[in-house]
Amino acid sequence: MKEIVIGNNESDKRLDGFLKSYLPNASMGFIYKMLRKKNITLNGKKASGTEKLASNDVICIFFADETLEKFRGISTDSTQSGNNSNSRSDIQDYCKREISSYKKIGELKVIYENKHVIFVDKPAGLLSQKSKDTDDSLNDWLIGYMLTNNLITPSELETYKPSICNRLDRNTSGLVICAKSLLGARTMNNMLKDRTLHKYYRTIVTGQISESSELKGFLYKDEKKNKVFIKTSDPGDDRYSYIETEYKPVRYYYDLDMTLLEVKLITGKPHQIRAHLQSIGHPIIGDVKYGGSPVKGLKYQLLHSYRLVLPKDLNDVFCDIAGKEFIAELPDTFGSIIGKG
Repeated sequence: MKEIVIGNNESDKRLDGFLKSYLPNASMGFIYKMLRKKNITLNGKKASGTEKLASNDVICIFFADETLEKFRGISTDSTQSGNNSNSRSDIQDYCKREISSYKKIGELKVIYENKHVIFVDKPAGLLSQKSKDTDDSLNDWLIGYMLTNNLITPSELETYKPSICNRLDRNTSGLVICAKSLLGARTMNNMLKDRTLHKYYRTIVTGQISESSELKGFLYKDEKKNKVFIKTSDPGDDRYSYIETEYKPVRYYYDLDMTLLEVKLITGKPHQIRAHLQSIGHPIIGDVKYGGSPVKGLKYQLLHSYRLVLPKDLNDVFCDIAGKEFIAELPDTFGSIIGKG
């Protein structure tokens, strides 16, 4: 028998949805059958699956260990001895890997942190999410950080894994929103979807830009080439997504023929800023993939997620960040190119 005590990260979920995430290899038909037969109970009683979970609710699953492991997708090693279940061993190994990634990446600058979210200044060169199992990413750093600082327990990771909410390219630096709780993830992702949370970037482009403007277009990403292509008018092709980008000049450097820009990302598609600026003849310096000029000592696009502005009308849980602005200062690379002035 497996007993699960619902925590804050699982509360407000429907029981059937929770069970499907906990038992990914079980069909919904099987789950409903187990509920009807009381092989799965909620607070000691028969449940339909439509109930909304609350903190401290208790779910009991009356399966044999082998059956539970099968529906959880945990491989069984018949040669393993001892009393610890494979599921416990599996999560312990996972935690060790995440803590190892956290230590390997090292300390990162935390711009702001509360119970539900953490805003981190990601350095260029660090992946937001791993692309293969051997990668170390900001997402791994987040979980390792929370485990190391006792902000989450291994058992809690069985039903909720903290994650980033906005993804930056490997070589784009700056602010990343990380969700420590399910409520934090839901709230931040809803704001990103509704475009009530505003993201601003700083970058340096070739040539002079003297006026603010708004760019609109349609973007398609070629996954094999890992490159996007933009059309200014609707091509009538479902592969293309609508994109919108705003920018304003901060300063023009006459001797360098470069402009420091602040860019507001209205939509959030892969490589959007890089390709949109190239499309108007002002590519980002160092961004050779999208027409940028090579710069000595710079091996990647100089793009930085500079500030976040949150809406004022947040609920009481997030009153500490409602209407606030958060800034990740420009990395030294900017100053080495345009000077400190």
